[in-house]
Amino acid sequence: MYLMRLPYFSLCFAIVIFVLSSCASNPYAVTNKAYKKQTKQLAKAIRQTPVQPLPEEWVGTTNFGLRKPNYVVIHHTAQNSTEQTLKTFTLPRTQVSAHYVIGRDGKIYHMLNDYLRAWHGGSSRWGNATDINSSSIGIELDNNGFDAFAEPQISSLLQVLAELKKTHGIPAANFIGHSDIAPGRKVDPNANFPWKRLADSGFGLWPDLVLDSVPATFNPTEALRIIGYDVRNVDSAIRSFKLHFIQTDLSPMLNEYDKQLLYNLYKKYL
Repeated sequence: MYLMRLPYFSLCFAIVIFVLSSCASNPYAVTNKAYKKQTKQLAKAIRQTPVQPLPEEWVGTTNFGLRKPNYVVIHHTAQNSTEQTLKTFTLPRTQVSAHYVIGRDGKIYHMLNDYLRAWHGGSSRWGNATDINSSSIGIELDNNGFDAFAEPQISSLLQVLAELKKTHGIPAANFIGHSDIAPGRKVDPNANFPWKRLADSGFGLWPDLVLDSVPATFNPTEALRIIGYDVRNVDSAIRSFKLHFIQTDLSPMLNEYDKQLLYNLYKKYL
């Protein structure tokens, strides 16, 4: 009797070993499975007619599509490693996520379909948009918040941005930072981030080398608002603006050069 059962138990043992080895080779096998389950649930919800329809008859239209991302928001992780960030974004209790994570070595991790809503922006505003998560793609760069950004990382970022711009038709002006959409609350990416290099590649706007004098009627607060900044706290808006475009002085004061630069950008956004 024992000899007859041995092959069965051997098979079960082999299956267990295979499952364990698979999990060991891919530490995110469990969360990948959870991702597939959640997207299936979302698809099911989309297919359903209203649970309690209005008195009118339900007629499904044939003219619709997925929501199109219109912004790309760049972050630094403020954590110590890519692995730490991936763990943070795969724990349900953290309630934070991003579409892409890029390591210091340039390795790209795609964590969420571009058409789905990641939880990366938090309470934020850009222009008239008050729910940035619903219209943006979030990219997290492995960086503790103080270090320079590694060349392989920026090179990979430029590749991702090029693909996103091509795929989704995102305007150049709509490549922005977390600090831009959450002034006073967020300061990422840090002052080492090469915004000019991105702008030179078509991702974001940048001031001209030659700046015009500022008209006497120029209103800096209005200019910041036109660009997209939330100016309910003007000092915070100025700091976020300077973190993106000046980077050497993050005080809430605008000197003459700062005003010329702001005026030049303001005209680009009109």
